[in-house]
This record gives sequence, C-alpha cells and structure tokens, in this order.
Amino acid sequence: MAEPAKKVEEKKIIDEGLEMGTEKLTQDRIENVINRVLKGESGARLKAYVDTCIHCGLCSEACHYYLSQDNDPRWSPVGKVKQTLWEMIKKKGKVSPDFIKRAAEIASTECNLCKRCAMYCPFGIDIAYMMLVVRRINHLLGVTPLYIQDTAHSHAATFNQMWVKDDEWIDTLQWQEEEAQGEIPTLRIPLEKEGADIMYSVIGPEPKFQAQLIYQAAVIMDVAGVNWTMPATPGWDNSDMAMFTGDNEIMGRLKRAHFETAARLRVKKIVMGECGHAFRSVYDVGNRWLGWRMPPIPVVHAIEFYYNLLKEGRIKIAKKFEEAVTLNDPCNVSRGGGLHDKARYVVNAICESLVEMHPNREYNYCCCAGGGVINCGPPYKMKRVEGNRIKAEQLFAAKARGAKVLIAPCHNCHSGLEDINHHYGLGMEIKFIGDILYEAMEKPA
Repeated sequence: MAEPAKKVEEKKIIDEGLEMGTEKLTQDRIENVINRVLKGESGARLKAYVDTCIHCGLCSEACHYYLSQDNDPRWSPVGKVKQTLWEMIKKKGKVSPDFIKRAAEIASTECNLCKRCAMYCPFGIDIAYMMLVVRRINHLLGVTPLYIQDTAHSHAATFNQMWVKDDEWIDTLQWQEEEAQGEIPTLRIPLEKEGADIMYSVIGPEPKFQAQLIYQAAVIMDVAGVNWTMPATPGWDNSDMAMFTGDNEIMGRLKRAHFETAARLRVKKIVMGECGHAFRSVYDVGNRWLGWRMPPIPVVHAIEFYYNLLKEGRIKIAKKFEEAVTLNDPCNVSRGGGLHDKARYVVNAICESLVEMHPNREYNYCCCAGGGVINCGPPYKMKRVEGNRIKAEQLFAAKARGAKVLIAPCHNCHSGLEDINHHYGLGMEIKFIGDILYEAMEKPA
C-alpha cells in the first residue's frame, strides 16, 4: 500500500439548502439577524476572543484541514474566522447573500469544531465557539446544508435523529433481548424500571442500523450485575444534530426531554454508549443552554463506565484480543472530556498490544466527521475525506508499526474513519471498544 496521495481538484458542490435559503435573503434581514446574535446572544465571551486575537496564525498547524490542504491559509482556523465572523462584525452585518452562503459552507463543512486549535492558541481562543456563532446566524437566516437540516427536522418531529417510531424502538429492544437470551437465558433489557442505578442511553443509528451494540451492552450489564433500565418513551436518543445546525431551541428541547426522562425514572445516573457529539451535547452545550452549569443528573460516557467495571472487578477478561490495535481519541471525549487515559486503561485490559498513533490523547487529529460535518451528507463526502489526508497518514504510520485494528469509541469517528480507510486503501478493521470487550470478557457457560 502506498502512502496517501494528495487531493485532486475540488468540484463545485450544489447544496439545495444553501442555494434555496440564499435566494430568500434580503439585506435588511441579514443585517438584523447578525446584529441580533452579536448583541443579544454572544456577549462578553465573543468580544474577548475577537479583541484578544493577534492574528499570529499559531492555530494553523493544529488544523487537519490546513495540513491536508498543503498549508493553504484560507483553511487555517484564523482564516476561517476572517472569512466569516470578522467580516460580519467589521461591516456591522452589512454583508451580501452570497457572503452568507459561503460563510455557511465554511462553518458547516470546513470546520469540525474539534477545538484542537484552541490548545495551540497562546490565549486559548475557542474558534469552535466562533464557528458555532456563524452557524447560529446561518440557521436563523435559513441557510443550512440540506442533509443536516433534514436530520434536525427529524429531531424536532420524533425526538430522535432517525425517525424511529415509538413502537419500533420498543420492538428493537425486545428483539435484542430475545437474541441475547440465546446466550444468557435469564438476561433482560428492563424497560421503564423506576429507581434503577443507571439509565442506559444510545443514539438513533443504533436501533436503526447497529442493534448489535444494544445486544452487547445488555450482555455487559447482565454479566456485571448492573441495576439498569432503558426508557420506552422519547428521550432515549441522546444524539443532537440541532446543536450543530445552530438550532439552539430544538437542542434545548432534546436535552430537556433526555434529562426529564431520566428524572421520571428516578435513576442515579445516565450511562451513554460510545458517542462523542452526544456526550458533548449533554455535558457542555445543551445543558448550559437550558441554564444548568452541569447536567442535573450525572452523565457517564461508555469509556468511563467500562473503566469502572474493569477496575471494580465486575467484568473479568477471559482472553485478550490478540491482533495489535491502535486507538483513535475522539475529540469530544478525549480533548473535550478528558477520558484518554481511561480509554487506554480499558484498551490495555482487553487487548494484547496497543500501537499508539502520533500525536495522541488530547493532541490527536480529528477524524474529520464530527462537528456535524459528516451529517452534511454525500455532497461533501470527498471534500471531507480529502480534507483529512493528515489523518490517513497518521493511520498509515500506525499500521506500518503493526496495528491491524482501529478502535474508534465514537459513532461519527467510526463512520468518518471508515471513509478514510476505504478512500486511502488503509485496509484496517474498525471496531468499538464494546465490540472487543464483549468478545474478551468472561460470560456464563
């Protein structure tokens, strides 16, 4: 296998959401919305970032887009802010409809909100927050990429991103319970059990496309003797594409439903599956939009949950996974949630050999799928994949040192890395931590 090649010439992308939204704009509406957000929603935080930035460009080398686009300054984090928010501020909202369309494309498809750049900024400026402000303006103007806007509509109508109906959700849980009983006859997936220690929460794609992950979680819970439950009502899906479109009102509705479901069941904490953006939405964004500094009910990511089960001896390993693995650190749980060392404890407990990527932990490169970018859909697939050549080179180096399996404890990472894997011909198998833990753990005879 050859080292990943450089990108080919980019084709023009036509996005109906951007095109049709732009056609409806007027100069007055653009100016009013921009000033409404800048004066009424952003406040001192944005002013501090704008006034503090000295345009030094130290954030550039942190960005996978910049590195993968041959150090083109337009792709640097500060370059993206200059092309969008700074122009809006400088011109006091007097920008054109075509400017708004281009700003939407930059903010939604050329930045993953991964926050790696903030780690290299000498002042800690959070450019991800600034790009979210741009997305918020675009949402209020009705100029959002079509595919992710459709997903936000699904959230609004059904409280889950996959339009899973209430009876389909319950049927899927019963189906996975029956499947798991073939392995452990006494196993149950308790629905609506009040007073349980844990409410287990997943994202919409699991019952729709990856129901085996619910099966595996049920086996892990049963073997560990966990007192747990899952809700039968809306509020079970912890994913949140509205957070990434700038639709803060829908985001707030989703998070309130999620926490109110857990409160109704009187659980002690929420344990969520291996998802990064959903974790971010319940501990960092959605909860704060609702006025909670911290979640009203503690939220534990699957990585920390597995860590605790192994540390406490509630899960024992029968045989470690033999093939050498490498670990992708998801932005929202490693850089954002500080779970990188616990992830390594779990991986080392269940795998014979861990080959580290470089850089790793909180400095690892983004998968280029999170931040809502992959949810902007097929029109932007090649832009996204070619925009992360640096990640392919990082994986290529890990494979050269023996790694055969890539562990990605996040759904968006999983999907984005699959695209990189196929496009660059890496030939790596991609797994969740739960996939390997389920295989390696001791189970009843």
